[in-house]
Amino acid sequence: MLPVLSGEISRSFDMSPGPLMAVAAAAVVILLVLIIKLKLHAFFALVIVSIATALAAGIAAEEVVGVVVTGFGNTVGNVALLVGFGAVLGRLVEVSGGAQVLAEKMLEAFGEKRAPLALGVASMFYAFPIFLDAGFIVMLPIIYTVARRLSGGFMIYVLPAIGAFLMMHALTPPHPGPTAAATVMGADIGLVLVVALLVGIPTWYLCGYRLGLVLARQYPNMPVPSLLGEPDIRQESERPGLATVLICLLFPLGLIFFNTLFTTMEQTGALGSDHLGFVLAQLIGPTPIALLLAALLAMYLLYLRPRRGTRGLGDALSDLVDTALAPVCSIILITGGGGAFGHVLTETGIGGEIAEGLDALGLPVILAGFLVAVAIRVAQGSATVAATVAGGIMAPSVDALGLEGFALASIVVAIVAGSITCSHVNDSGFWLVGRFCGFDTVTTFRTWTVIGTAIGVLSFLLACGVYALTV
Repeated sequence: MLPVLSGEISRSFDMSPGPLMAVAAAAVVILLVLIIKLKLHAFFALVIVSIATALAAGIAAEEVVGVVVTGFGNTVGNVALLVGFGAVLGRLVEVSGGAQVLAEKMLEAFGEKRAPLALGVASMFYAFPIFLDAGFIVMLPIIYTVARRLSGGFMIYVLPAIGAFLMMHALTPPHPGPTAAATVMGADIGLVLVVALLVGIPTWYLCGYRLGLVLARQYPNMPVPSLLGEPDIRQESERPGLATVLICLLFPLGLIFFNTLFTTMEQTGALGSDHLGFVLAQLIGPTPIALLLAALLAMYLLYLRPRRGTRGLGDALSDLVDTALAPVCSIILITGGGGAFGHVLTETGIGGEIAEGLDALGLPVILAGFLVAVAIRVAQGSATVAATVAGGIMAPSVDALGLEGFALASIVVAIVAGSITCSHVNDSGFWLVGRFCGFDTVTTFRTWTVIGTAIGVLSFLLACGVYALTV
């Protein structure tokens, strides 16, 4: 049986600030060596380094496992539900043909001359519940079809979509990076989502759409790749209506905003804790419940209702859910490992020493969080690990300053902005996007890396603006 932590961790020995900082630096270096050089899976590396860091920082041996498991469990307890329900919702939108409906309707609304803008906007909607790799691959056949039908070369249509998926994946819950960072820092996920959208939409327009068009001019005649063959477009009669797709995608957002609104009103004294609206918001508005209800709604509207009378429908739906959940297990475990590492840093007092060091340097906490995330991102490639670990490192600094609400949400967005910056060859997304778009390595640097870095930097600057207005 694991030891129960009482709040005060017993120590084998005490350490002064200097050695504690050295332990933190060594822990990060060892973590990166294990992942990059020795190719150890990030989940194993994070757990091993968490245990070693706890021992090196003086936590009593009998409490080390409890500290690590507490950090892991606190993170996974929230993230697993968000990521799991979000993955199922995204899969349902994919297999029903809802993504095709959304893209085609947006194209009709914007016109052929604004096809890049239409595809980018459609990608933003589709990217909300689904991960970048799966969502981008699903959207590619539609992008291929539009590029073949219209002139201008492949680049002008694909780069705005790449920017949209990058922005949504990096900044917005329920994606694992921002969800984990918000969780380990104790931020309200609804507020993080609000700030992420306020920051992310103009950032995408400038860095994903406008910058994408500028970069595309360097490749005016790039052919459309044939890696996926012709798009598998469902017959119009088999696809859901636009309203049905939008209801499924916007329903969880509405519940989350409903909860945020009534929670804010209760905290400001505008209504009491026994108010029916507040009680209902607390029941159905938390993000895991909102996504659960949205996934159930999508199961009925997008899958069960159109297939009524089909034999074995229940088994088919169960298999579909299995295929949606299987790929996210690794992400959930890595996120939990990052939470364990961050919790160890907090319990050992290393995070407090980092906070004091930053205060002595005069480095603002929002800038420090961004730079820490950038450093981890560049070193090991995973945006999720970068956001989770950076959030854990910065959590004590934020606690010391007593930040909450929109100010805390702005810091979370600044950290996740750093987690997307400077992608290169150690990032799996670098190779996935480059390969499916038919890019060589240099072209991937000039497109994927440039757009991702621009999105990260501008998102950070805009998050700083929100922070300055709310702190």
